[in-house]
Amino acid sequence: MNRLNRKTKQRLLKLVTHIGALIPLALLIWDFNQGQLGADPIREITLRTGKTAITLLVLSLAITPLKIWFGWNQLHPLRKLLGLYAFLYVGLHLLIFVWLDYGLDLELIYVAIFEKWYALVGFAAFLILLPLAVTSTRWAMRQLGKNWTRLHRWVYLAGILAVLHYFLLVKNAYTSPILYGAILLLLLLTRLKPIKQRIIHLRRGRSKKQTIHPKKPEFDIR
Repeated sequence: MNRLNRKTKQRLLKLVTHIGALIPLALLIWDFNQGQLGADPIREITLRTGKTAITLLVLSLAITPLKIWFGWNQLHPLRKLLGLYAFLYVGLHLLIFVWLDYGLDLELIYVAIFEKWYALVGFAAFLILLPLAVTSTRWAMRQLGKNWTRLHRWVYLAGILAVLHYFLLVKNAYTSPILYGAILLLLLLTRLKPIKQRIIHLRRGRSKKQTIHPKKPEFDIR
């Protein structure tokens, strides 16, 4: 029964993740059809797809730290799901850049990528995420073996580049990029072995104390 409940919870978590990840896209399509994207719709679409991409990427990177901090192992299956949705929005973000913004003009796109720092950094992040998305299947995991883990560690560099891309893209509105950067730094620090071991030790020690000295009921009848 407990196993069934655990499976049901995982299915619900996946369902909520699917819905939550697709809501920004649905809202974007709605606003586009209603003509509610402001005076510069291409920039608005670019910013919204990019912000959703970085949010989902950071959430994906947060899964393991949340397991370390709180022991939330049930979140583990969501890591790949969030990562794939992040790549979906990254792909849309890039498509808007090369199609709507630059009209698929290869010469202009080349110049933009190699002359504008935000475009170069963003494109580098995309190139890193591309093989990670392609090798996200179980078949790829079996084929690559230990190399799969080494390859997918590059996601942290992609996260750093994504934050830097966001910082370079916005003008005089650095609050959000700095916030994402601070969160990403915290997540990366949590993955460092000494810090990770210390957090796990503290969590387990706290759990043992609660087991040995259970909390008294609110109403003590003695």
